[in-house]
Amino acid sequence: MRTCSRAAWEREASSVSELHTETVTADGVAMVQLLGPQDRLLRMVESAHPDVDVHVRGNEITLRGAEGDVRAARALVDELLQMTKAGHALGEADVASSARMMRDESGPRPSEVMGEAILSSRGKTIRPKTVGQKDYIDAIDQNTIVFGIGPAGTGKTYLAMAKAVQALQRREVDRIILTRPAVEAGERLGFLPGTLTDKIDPYLRPLYDALNEMMDPELVPKLMATGTIEVAPLAYMRGRTLNNSFVVLDEAQNTTPEQMKMFLTRLGFGTKMVVTGDITQVDLPQGASGLRLVTRVLEGIDDIHFARLTSDDVVRHSLVGRIVDAYSEYDERRLAARHERDEAAEFANRAERRAANFPKASRATGPRDRMPKRGRS
Repeated sequence: MRTCSRAAWEREASSVSELHTETVTADGVAMVQLLGPQDRLLRMVESAHPDVDVHVRGNEITLRGAEGDVRAARALVDELLQMTKAGHALGEADVASSARMMRDESGPRPSEVMGEAILSSRGKTIRPKTVGQKDYIDAIDQNTIVFGIGPAGTGKTYLAMAKAVQALQRREVDRIILTRPAVEAGERLGFLPGTLTDKIDPYLRPLYDALNEMMDPELVPKLMATGTIEVAPLAYMRGRTLNNSFVVLDEAQNTTPEQMKMFLTRLGFGTKMVVTGDITQVDLPQGASGLRLVTRVLEGIDDIHFARLTSDDVVRHSLVGRIVDAYSEYDERRLAARHERDEAAEFANRAERRAANFPKASRATGPRDRMPKRGRS
């Protein structure tokens, strides 16, 4: 049994009486939608606000803790409740992203960011899930050419393809063109059997998979047969002018500067282009990445926008964001070490050049060199 002085007991009793309590009543929604299976979403709320005790009884959620902490947790629960009532099928990534947005009081609210549905297909709604993704799709609406640059899992290509399908359904464009450079990811596959299409299809398979998620799989082959949707390697773009089209270039970090220039100059009237890539995953055997170069060449030109996504915009497993951050920190340390080695090598080279230019000054002198020469007066 714990014993304590009267003063300590009074302080503890005072702190308990200072705890703030608020109750949220979740009317009009199924609690499993709000809390998730096995209360997984509730656990995410508790993780975002560890200093707040969260208790659920029936359709009531009780929050208890310091007043400021409780009010912050209440704001997050209210946002999740509002999105659930609007028909959002919340996941753990949505709750984590919402918690990050709520920490920035000057930024948009989660219900504002996730409230815009881009596309609904086969019972699934595609919408932005982070502030960076919302800015990205807004840029696509407002600019002719948009570069989506960021790590894996940030939805660069997926959102661009959703906007392309949306534009086709709204008859804003006549066709969709999806393209990728056919570059092996650090492997040598050697000879592949089959026709040219059979050889190229593995490189384009992710684009086919995304199309089948966003559209009726039976409709996709028909649209491809009529040329309304075209999935082709980047080499097939040379010599063409693309009018009234929505064009998506994926894996653009694997384009050469010449290929990037060739692609961008295919732009025709009524066409919108989206270029996506991750400049940290270049698979080119040698030479510079066209995506890296274009950020320096075209930065600041009107109607061209560079959307830069970060690990905060990753909507895959939470580990993906941590993996991206870990590799970024490793690359920064490696670059810093390389810079130090280069500076040390340059210092050594300067010292060698000085020694070569002034050999007498660098030669050690002995007592004989300091003796006066005889025979001279």
